Amino acid sequence: MKQLVLYVHGKGGNAEEAKHYQPLFAESDVVGFDYQSQNPWEAKIEFSQFFDLHSKGYDSVILIANSIGAFLSMHALAEKKISKAMFISPIVNMEKLIADMMTWSNVTEDELQRKREIPTSFGETLSWEYLRYVRKNPIVWNIYTCILYGEKDHLTSMDTISEFANQIGATLTVMKDGEHRFHTDEQMRFLNRWLVNSTR
Repeated sequence: MKQLVLYVHGKGGNAEEAKHYQPLFAESDVVGFDYQSQNPWEAKIEFSQFFDLHSKGYDSVILIANSIGAFLSMHALAEKKISKAMFISPIVNMEKLIADMMTWSNVTEDELQRKREIPTSFGETLSWEYLRYVRKNPIVWNIYTCILYGEKDHLTSMDTISEFANQIGATLTVMKDGEHRFHTDEQMRFLNRWLVNSTR
């Protein structure tokens, strides 16, 4: 059986990260995706085109996606033929995250609606259009999914990730003391074991 593993990075990441996964999927072709999309409506076009181009001729496709990459993938690839999705620290409730970021920045909804975009001190730009879009377009995801979550994830609470996992019937694995970004040797070993065990 010919299998493709498609890797979608998180914020600040790149397609080169896909090389990490090649030894774990030695029998498969592993492809990383360097996308340009900054929001879900752009991703719908770009992700869909990339998927269609690269998945031709494969019997199955496994999607591995990280953080915002997982969020954009869920908006863009929900109708695609994906055998399994493996999400690492996925953003699953963007409306709540935007609301949290507004709180951190002392920005009210009226202010955001008036100004349309407001830059924050932590490098994100709050967008009224983005907030409106995620409210009108909730995630609908029916693909078999395994989620890896770090207990100390500062962007998504345990309640939020648990609720989402239950909602879509996903398997949720929590790393004690894990962070949003899996990067230490111990975290990467945990991630590797999770991937291998989840794909058996």
